[in-house]
Amino acid sequence: MSQPSITDAGCGFHLLTKPVGPVCNLACRYCFYLEKKRLYPGEKQWRMSAAVREEYIRQYIQSQPSPEIHFAWQGGEPTLAGVDFFRQAVALQKKHAGGKTIFNALQTNGTRLDDAWCEFLAANQFLVGISVDGPAELHDPYRVDRRRQPTWAAVMRGVERLKKHGVEFNTLTVVHRANSQQPLAVYRFLKSIGSQFLQFIPLVERAVPAEKMTGLRPGPMQNAAPLAGSKTRAPSFVTPESVVAEDYGNFLCAIFDEWVRHDVGQTFVQLFDAALGSWMGLGSSFCVFAETCGRALAIEHNGDVFSCDHYVDLPHRLGNVMSQSLGAMVNSPSQIRFGRDKLDLLPKFCRACAVRFACNGECPKHRFLPAPDGEAGLNYLCAAYKKFFHHIDPAMRGMAWLLQNNQAPARIMQMMGDPPPARTARL
Repeated sequence: MSQPSITDAGCGFHLLTKPVGPVCNLACRYCFYLEKKRLYPGEKQWRMSAAVREEYIRQYIQSQPSPEIHFAWQGGEPTLAGVDFFRQAVALQKKHAGGKTIFNALQTNGTRLDDAWCEFLAANQFLVGISVDGPAELHDPYRVDRRRQPTWAAVMRGVERLKKHGVEFNTLTVVHRANSQQPLAVYRFLKSIGSQFLQFIPLVERAVPAEKMTGLRPGPMQNAAPLAGSKTRAPSFVTPESVVAEDYGNFLCAIFDEWVRHDVGQTFVQLFDAALGSWMGLGSSFCVFAETCGRALAIEHNGDVFSCDHYVDLPHRLGNVMSQSLGAMVNSPSQIRFGRDKLDLLPKFCRACAVRFACNGECPKHRFLPAPDGEAGLNYLCAAYKKFFHHIDPAMRGMAWLLQNNQAPARIMQMMGDPPPARTARL
């Protein structure tokens, strides 16, 4: 139903590659990755070395069972590595391909894309993900450069250059406290700039006292916002930029209602595609909604491998490609346990939920509220997903019925005024 996500490997396991680590030319107010510099005190060479790059590429290709290999380059800001870095990476991919087909995806803020970059990306058929949070008035409050200046205009110049050179691109939008209030403005803007594949990532960042932390995230309390309805004895807090759960649910419902009436088959929304897979009984193609996880990891600029992009910290460091094999790290007992914990630690409240088949407790990173019965581990976004998955049920049943009867899901746009097909609902 859609093109592959920029974060979908389509193979045995997947790595998000950080060629310059957490280094970025922007200083987005909500970024969770800039702080990872503290993992490498004294580091001055924030760039993957030639030796690490080749060993990583060689191992990644050889350790995958799939005939198609998907590389995803992120940051920080990966374009800071320079065009020549990626020219050499492509040459190494060809050297070690062994008959396999190689695909590359680059997630970027877009501000550094010039003609030279775009010519390279077009010639090598890179899929480019542009990070943009909506029109200027919704993007600029949080996505600023190091001088705290707005960046939207520079991002749009990058998008226009991609179009000029015929580079395929999609968009990644962080849903935060500000843009969550204007879902249709965000959605219509993304379509207007030519994005046909949209990813929405909810911003949920905790701020807790430094003395409570064992990892990297200190977190000043003075600017934190308390969680609405929190009943914890030691209250948790989220950052002021974080989305309110109810607002995120309303955001998704509003966009879905417009999409399902006008854009099915033309505009692809990662979350909607993943939901349809769940209604088809196929499970989710999106890791946050899968029953278990652990097959989407991250590799830092020096070759360190971590359990997940959201768990880049010392307790989740699995090893380094210069001294250990990727396969051994991915299939290590600690990583298998990491992936299984998503299911094993799911609260009873979630196990009995009518939309568990579509949600599965979402990402463990967001499971820090108490359930109504007091059990730990309820997802902060529970209210959002309950509302959203119940809301889309009739349309999802309709599209599932169409697919099962060899009809195009886009026919749902004609059916929205009719009763849903007579079949057993999942809810």
